[in-house]
Amino acid sequence: MLSIIQAAGWPIWPLIACSILALALVIERFISLRSEFIAPAKLLEEVLLVSRTSVPTPQVIAQIANNSALGEVLASGLSLMNARPNCSEEDLRSAMEGSGKAVGHRLEQYLSALATIASTAPLMGLFGTVVGMIEIFGAQAPTGGTSGSNPAQLAHGISIALYNTAFGLMVAIPSLIFWRFFRARVDYYLLTLELASEKLLRHLNTLRK
Repeated sequence: MLSIIQAAGWPIWPLIACSILALALVIERFISLRSEFIAPAKLLEEVLLVSRTSVPTPQVIAQIANNSALGEVLASGLSLMNARPNCSEEDLRSAMEGSGKAVGHRLEQYLSALATIASTAPLMGLFGTVVGMIEIFGAQAPTGGTSGSNPAQLAHGISIALYNTAFGLMVAIPSLIFWRFFRARVDYYLLTLELASEKLLRHLNTLRK
């Protein structure tokens, strides 16, 4: 591996840095976007159960909010209902939508960075290719009125061009795949939060009647 890096020349170092960053982002997102942290399977049913006859106490609501991202959204509606029992449906909806937007922003964290790496890595590889081509043309040195060449420099230029192109694609393709994977997962979670909020909203409206 070290021999490949040496053959690819200095343009490959920014690509190596991008690959390390992309790997760190993928690992972080895999950990942060686990379902138990975002939308536990039975949380909504538990919330509906504890609020079956009345709004839970602030202590219970705090436990719900600390449970997960979904708990944070549901707790925002319960907290408003607890503080203002006569609040309107629009107020409840606005409270949960505001909390949902904050949660959605956290879910999308670092995805733009991963997308940026996926889109710029091929360009960085292309830059290395251009540097390699410059090395190749530099190997064509005039000698005695005829065009001579430096084989070692010519081989080095070809190595820079090919290795950087390949490494740029090796960084970009997995980054793009994981970005699309995490984007789809975030969209699924946002839909789950929205549907759960609507269900709780209907429940709270029934509770007030």
